Amino acid sequence: MKILVVGAGATGGYYGGRLAQAGRDVTFLVREGRAAQLRERGLRITGLGEDETVEPTLVTAGEIDGPYDLVILTVKATGLDTALDDLAPAVGPGTVVLPVLNGMAHLDALDARFPDAQVLGGVVRILATLTDDGDVQIMAPLAQVRTGPRSDRSTPSLDAVLEALDVPGVEVQRVPDVVATMWHKWVFIVAAGAVTGLARGPVGPIVDSPGGSDFVRDVLTEVTAVAEAAGYPVPERETATSLAMLTEPGSTFTSSLYRDLVAGRATEAEHLLGDLTRRARDLGVPTPLVDLALLQMRVAEKQRA
Repeated sequence: MKILVVGAGATGGYYGGRLAQAGRDVTFLVREGRAAQLRERGLRITGLGEDETVEPTLVTAGEIDGPYDLVILTVKATGLDTALDDLAPAVGPGTVVLPVLNGMAHLDALDARFPDAQVLGGVVRILATLTDDGDVQIMAPLAQVRTGPRSDRSTPSLDAVLEALDVPGVEVQRVPDVVATMWHKWVFIVAAGAVTGLARGPVGPIVDSPGGSDFVRDVLTEVTAVAEAAGYPVPERETATSLAMLTEPGSTFTSSLYRDLVAGRATEAEHLLGDLTRRARDLGVPTPLVDLALLQMRVAEKQRA
């Protein structure tokens, strides 16, 4: 299977690197600056014992010479439009596209852009970051891929995709309702982003402040109500796990939305919070706290521009 990994950040770099180490036919589609960095240093994976280096096969925009069997889309939502333009020559009628972005809006964009491709649903879990040197630093031994056909589309190539992704260092699983799995992850990410974004700090100081724990519960209740109204109720055990993580005393956890916000970087607020609140309005579900968090991030984005 000929595989194109779009992006070589923490997620794309780790998963693509593991596929390459296992002998899969993997090419990375990257921007010019990242290509130069990878050619100079290699794709370095650190944080799990001895550092590992993969010599990646790279292409940049305009260098793709034909369709791939599998395209794994790992960019952030802020780079989605550009990525779709860049990867378009890689998508043919038989191509399977596996996007692992958070949220749901990217599925509509992919369906519209590539109506003849097989677009899977997908969720990844990984605790990793990209260092200033461009290395993929793993912060915990967690690397999961959950994928499957969306309910309205058949994907005859799924078995081949699962086999290709089943390599050392990656836990891959077919799930019966991948859209529900995506919704449940989206709920947590929006809740975490709204909580840490509005309170402007990590979980520990939030819950150590009067009213902090109640505030977290209120945000989580809002977001889970949207998922339930959309037909994807979050199991109680998952809600309990999310609540425990977002109310853990002394925790230094913050969301990536919060970290991008305070660093003055572009955020995924529209893709994650904006899309969810639009769906909430259509469903008649009030989301005042998430609306406020989104307003705050929109104002910050205007100031950044």
